Amino acid sequence: MKIKCIIIDDEPLAIKVIQNHLSDFPDIELVATFNTAIAALPTIEIDEIDVIFLDINMPKMSGLDFLRSLPKKPHVVITTAYREYAIESFDLDVLDYLVKPIPFGRFVKAIAKINNRVGIGKDKKNEVSFKEEPFIFLKVDKKLMKIKLNDILFIESLKDYIKVFTKVGDYLVHKSMNSILEELPSEIFLRIHRSFTIAINKITSVEGNSVEIANRRIPIGRNYLQLAKQKILNTNNLVG
Repeated sequence: MKIKCIIIDDEPLAIKVIQNHLSDFPDIELVATFNTAIAALPTIEIDEIDVIFLDINMPKMSGLDFLRSLPKKPHVVITTAYREYAIESFDLDVLDYLVKPIPFGRFVKAIAKINNRVGIGKDKKNEVSFKEEPFIFLKVDKKLMKIKLNDILFIESLKDYIKVFTKVGDYLVHKSMNSILEELPSEIFLRIHRSFTIAINKITSVEGNSVEIANRRIPIGRNYLQLAKQKILNTNNLVG
C-alpha cells in the first residue's frame, strides 16, 4: 500500500522541488499541495495522510504552530530555509528536518526514514497480509536501486565509493561509509574495519580477527576488535 503525503509550503518553487524529488519514489503518493497550513486540514482529516512535508515560515500560522494544533499528527518532515528551529522541531517528534535548498541525496535519506518508520506501521495498521521488507534506495549508474536491508551481506569502502554486496548482486555507489551507516539500523549492521561494515546476521563463522560471510573472509580492524567481537558473540541467530 502506498504511503500518502502532502506538501504545505507558501513558496511555489519549494513545492516544485519536493514534487520533482518525490517523482523518483513510486511507493509514495503525493495527494495534494497547499500554500497555507489551514487549507490542508480537511485533506489531513479525510484522506488519512501518512506524511506531511511542512514548511515553517508561512502566513497566518507557522508550520510549528500548526503541528502543535493537530490532535492526531501524521509523520512530519520539516522543510525550511532556517536551521535554528531544528531542536524545537525534534521536540515535536518530527521524522526529519530538511534545510532548503534540499539536495536530492539528503532527500533520499528522509525517504528511507519514511519507508522504515511509516511503511512498516502502515502495514500493521491495515493488517496487510503481505508486508514489504525494509529497504533503502541507492544511486547506481544514474538510477535509484531499491535494496532490501535483509539482502545486504556487507559493504566495502573504496576511496570515494562503497561497494554493497547483496544476495542478488553487487552495487558500486558514489557514497562514503559514514553516509551509508546513517541510513542503516545499528542493531543489524556493524562496522568492523575502516573499510568494512557487515550485516551481523549474515555471519557464518568467526575465526581469529575475522568473520566469514558468503564464503568471503572479512578482517576485523584492531580499533574495532573488542566492540565488534562483543556485539557479534552476544547476538543470537547469527546466520540469516
